[in-house]
Amino acid sequence: MKSVKKDKSKGKIVVSGSRKRSVARATISEGSGTVRINFKPIESFNTFQRLILSEPLVIAEPVLKEKLKQLDIYVKISGGGVESQIEAARLAIARALVAYTQSADLKNAFLRYDRTLLVADTRRKEARKWGDSKARAKRQKSYR
Repeated sequence: MKSVKKDKSKGKIVVSGSRKRSVARATISEGSGTVRINFKPIESFNTFQRLILSEPLVIAEPVLKEKLKQLDIYVKISGGGVESQIEAARLAIARALVAYTQSADLKNAFLRYDRTLLVADTRRKEARKWGDSKARAKRQKSYR
């Protein structure tokens, strides 16, 4: 992956993931198994957001077993809206786990479950057209 930075001296790996305007940078290192997003524990998010954020962890658990409980994951997100930030963090966490463990089994498990765990969604907002109010909406005509 082109968005992976390795810090050999500290045993850390920094991986980024993006969705729309949101960019998430996940740092993974040896530790006690904590997951924090913008300095908040993953438990502080609402139920649906917590499910989305924990998907990579749930899929990685059968593959990595006890190794997963010895990894700290810190995610810093900036830009975009709430939902795109959550999806960018999900992508960054999954990429960080694959980059840190170098496990082909884990990568295949992520790809089998959902390809967007490792591959960013490249869709973007369409540009506004001249003389119109929105990208696709056209001016209405009145013949009366």
